[in-house]
Amino acid sequence: MILNCAIVDDEPLALELLQSYVGKTAFLRLAGKYSSAVQAMNEIPAHEEIHILFLDIQMPELNGLEFSHMVNPETRIIFTTAFGQYALDSYKVNALDYLLKPISYADFLQSVNKAMQWFELKQKAGNRPEEEVNNEYIYVKSDYKLVQIALDKILYIEGLKDYIKIHIENEPKAILSLISMKAMEEKLPSKHFVRVHRSFIVQKSKIKVIDRGRIVFGKEYIPISDSYKQEIQTYLNSHSV
Repeated sequence: MILNCAIVDDEPLALELLQSYVGKTAFLRLAGKYSSAVQAMNEIPAHEEIHILFLDIQMPELNGLEFSHMVNPETRIIFTTAFGQYALDSYKVNALDYLLKPISYADFLQSVNKAMQWFELKQKAGNRPEEEVNNEYIYVKSDYKLVQIALDKILYIEGLKDYIKIHIENEPKAILSLISMKAMEEKLPSKHFVRVHRSFIVQKSKIKVIDRGRIVFGKEYIPISDSYKQEIQTYLNSHSV
């Protein structure tokens, strides 16, 4: 599999360095390099599929974080910057990785291998029936890694501002991921998962005990808010005898 990539950076030396790294990496093809986000926005052809976008953050007129919101969501963004304070912001826009300048080829290669892994997994998923994909597992980013989670092992998901905690059956430690509850809810098959509160999504089949309007998972009590009561009640009624 060959991945098309583009580079956007207002520093000529950074552009040349990344271009040289792309040139020595067999599975990458350089589709274009641009000295500003405005230039990239105007010159990247609409029909061109860009798999990886190497994107500087601090640029005049339109910075990398702003431009990232305009990029095709299928494009994996790898931010490149000299400023470490942007790391958290980069994950809020769902970037694949964050490279701190000066960028070594070893760090570059680690990032693009991560991108290749992402596209290979996506390709495999696309070749399988949707029902099978939805009922088996998902991938989430956690601690700079892509983690596979079996759907049938998820007990519940807890929202914590910009993060979520995925609580797994028989696992003492939850998986922490920088993703919104809304985005996570869209990833999950609705026939298996239900939102019961602004901050909680639970797996329907894992609901064993409800005590005074709260779902019980061991020592944890998950509240059911009024706005979600009807949906959970409908599910319970359909499985009651």
